[in-house]
Amino acid sequence: MSDDDLWRVLHEAHNMPYGAGQTAALEQLIRRADAGDDRHLAFAARMQATTSYVYGGEPAKSFVTFSWCLAEFDRDPQPYHQRFAHQLLWHFKYMISAMLKFPELPLDRTYAVLEDMERRYRDTGHSLQAVYKHRYLVSSHLGAHDEAAEWYRRWMTTPRDALSDCAGCDPTTQVHHLSEVGRHDEAVALAEPVLAGRLSCTEQPQAILTALLPAYLGTGRGEAARDAHREAYRRLRSNLSDLWEIADHVEFCTVTGNDARALELVERHLDWLDRAPTPAAAMHFAATAAAALRQVPGELTVHRRAFGDRPAGEVPVAALAAELTDTATALAARFDARNGTAYQSEVVARRLAAQPVGEHLPLSASLRRRPARTPQPAPADVPAAEPVQVPAGASAEELLALADECWRTHRTDDCATVLKAYDERFGAAELPAATVARRLELRAGELNDDGDPAASVEANRIALAAWREVPDPVRAQVVAGRLGALLCMTDEGAEEGLALARESAEQLDRHGDQRERAAAHDRLALAYVHRQRWADALDEVDRAAAEADVDPWLAARVALHRAHILEELERGEEVGEAAERARRLSREVGSAGMLAAACLAYARWADDPAEAVAACDEALRVAPADARLAVRVARGRALLAADRAGDAVDDLAEAVTLCVEQGAQGDAFLRWELANAYRVAGRMSEAAEVAEEAVLGLDRLGAQAEADRCRHLLAGVYESLGEIDPALALLEQLAENLDSPDNLPHRAQVLEEAGGVLYDADRDAVAAQRFAAAASAYRLAELPLDELRARRRQLLALFWAGDLPAASALVDVVDVAMAALTGLPEEPPVVTYERALAAEAVARVLTAEGRTVAALDRLDGVAGRLRSIEAFGEAAQVELLTGDLLLRSDRPADAERLLREVLGGLPSDSRPASQAAWLLARALDELGRSAEAAKLRAEHGIEED
Repeated sequence: MSDDDLWRVLHEAHNMPYGAGQTAALEQLIRRADAGDDRHLAFAARMQATTSYVYGGEPAKSFVTFSWCLAEFDRDPQPYHQRFAHQLLWHFKYMISAMLKFPELPLDRTYAVLEDMERRYRDTGHSLQAVYKHRYLVSSHLGAHDEAAEWYRRWMTTPRDALSDCAGCDPTTQVHHLSEVGRHDEAVALAEPVLAGRLSCTEQPQAILTALLPAYLGTGRGEAARDAHREAYRRLRSNLSDLWEIADHVEFCTVTGNDARALELVERHLDWLDRAPTPAAAMHFAATAAAALRQVPGELTVHRRAFGDRPAGEVPVAALAAELTDTATALAARFDARNGTAYQSEVVARRLAAQPVGEHLPLSASLRRRPARTPQPAPADVPAAEPVQVPAGASAEELLALADECWRTHRTDDCATVLKAYDERFGAAELPAATVARRLELRAGELNDDGDPAASVEANRIALAAWREVPDPVRAQVVAGRLGALLCMTDEGAEEGLALARESAEQLDRHGDQRERAAAHDRLALAYVHRQRWADALDEVDRAAAEADVDPWLAARVALHRAHILEELERGEEVGEAAERARRLSREVGSAGMLAAACLAYARWADDPAEAVAACDEALRVAPADARLAVRVARGRALLAADRAGDAVDDLAEAVTLCVEQGAQGDAFLRWELANAYRVAGRMSEAAEVAEEAVLGLDRLGAQAEADRCRHLLAGVYESLGEIDPALALLEQLAENLDSPDNLPHRAQVLEEAGGVLYDADRDAVAAQRFAAAASAYRLAELPLDELRARRRQLLALFWAGDLPAASALVDVVDVAMAALTGLPEEPPVVTYERALAAEAVARVLTAEGRTVAALDRLDGVAGRLRSIEAFGEAAQVELLTGDLLLRSDRPADAERLLREVLGGLPSDSRPASQAAWLLARALDELGRSAEAAKLRAEHGIEED
């Protein structure tokens, strides 16, 4: 490898993210530089390695590279050393901070480096502001509070200069100091202007936000603390070098009462202790993790990954808390032995004693953050019913009639009140058989309302036998119909249930009154509903609706059942009409439960999202407690469809909260929806957090397809946040999950998206590999248009990666893909578009090869085809490339004609217009019309070159 190649490797390594990959590249480069005796490269590579070790989680290695560079700088000064003089002085700060974190390094050595740092800063004419800061850090580490206060004062009063820490890092340490001495208001005030500005430092804003957590809590700024925790932790959680700061977030979760989240963080980062960047970081994480583990039930376990001879396994939290306590206290003792103080043990003791303080502060973006908003009542809402009054002197029959009326009108609490009075007054009395049968019938209804279908079935059988014993054939058939509908809810009883429900309807058609006939067909409809025989259910509910008007409550119930059946049949327009009728009838009778259900049915099928939201608003105003979860979900979806994602977030977060509070299933699915709402609302950090929770939950449920779809959403969110590597990791995982032949189209799409992410991040060579894999998958899936698009993108990625030989070799492959779409009787616009862009991509490769004529041939007619499908921007780009090729072919007159036409059709202030003017000026120069060219350049503000 040539010297130029090695320097290029150094440049590429500099642009890599901190971590194992960058470290490995630099260490290999150092070995090559040493082997080739290239002192300049060896020095530059070690200077970069010092920074990389510090931020990549291996600061112990930085001592060696720093010492080597310092000795080399002093031993034999070279001109190239001067390029690094400032950086070398800056690295002194890294050394002081790191040396404090290793108890095996004598304190005298730290002081010696501090003295050397101060001498060099003085000798080079720099301010001592950074020196005083690091003297403060040493004193603070030792617990020498008076001495630390003095160094803090000198640090604050000494002018800043080019070696001072950045405008984010200096205030971070100041915030730590102010919080430690209880000056929380000052800490917050100090940080606010810093956070309001732009922080571009590697450590910011996550470091200052973490430092602010105690100050925010100390001043009652719960919302600010929550937001700081969530934003900072997201930025910290993937960086091993930030283990100490992770510990601060674990403690924050503990003291705010978020035991589950603290446990989650401990489990996620537990294996980092096996490769902790410093003993100090390990000490602080072990202490805060032990405190967190003490807050959770002792029977829980934490998964710990394998390390060395230790196998992976589940560790009881109590045992792990004891182990981590021992780790933290032992490390603190080592530091105190080195320092000659007891301060680090005191710090660890405080961290080990952390426990919830004050009110619980919900941290999750997927749970309720403020009181749920409920729309204000409107005149049409159902008025609250007065509680039933039980007549003191009522007979048994009168009480049962009153109870039956309450049950018929959906007042279950009132029904229970009346029946309780009946049982107290007449439970032990000898009563007529019909009265006993009536009480048994109502008992079956009570059990059904309590959600115990098995007990209700048995109670209905007993009531049926009682009515047959009376005998009362009509009442017996009423009960038989109810029993039949209940039996149809199970596979075992379905045959008997349908027979009972059919016979009940037939008998009551002949012997019952109008209400009994309508109710019988409604029950038969429900029996069919339970067996998912929707067409039969609709026939029966229509028969019920024809006679239900005799009883407004029955009419409302039948209308609601009809709307639900039409929903299952996906007869959307009829659903809306049926649901609107159910809403009207429910309002008239004053049934909150039926009105809420009818409103939701209407909302689900409303064409106008605003109408859907209004229906959900009405439902929310009247919904009983057990229906509010469904209403919140529906309202959140309606708001999302109405382009009100910000409002949808509140409803879906409330839905997740209700789901968790009620112990209901499905909170993972709701978190997925909430994550999407956050995404649409542009709140990407929250979208990422909730989507991560959803993926974990869906995986636990074994909902693989849904989990993968949520991963797909999360990958897009990561990309929006600029977290390219996590996005790529998810897309790669999705591609692996979609490895079956049935999933080829989706696998190809995911691979293509991964290529797009890499391409946008200027990682073109790797992007080309993903596009190639996507194209192969599209071909196997027999999707030729998608294959052409992926091949075209692969070609461009290779072109921009500078791999011209590979791009040239791919031209034939692209031609084959284009040929597969040639000769269609009526070419769809999308085919025209892709074939045109593929031709442009090939032309660029041919141009780079110097095959100008061939490139022009490829572009012949392409712009016109793009205009025919109204792709005007793409057509202009093709014409600009054509104009450039005409100039390269010594055809300035043809170029002028084309470019004047192009320029006339572009907005004068657009980038394509500037490109066209620049090319046109070149053409005019070649035609000997330099004055015109100069005027054109002046008009468009174009440099001559």
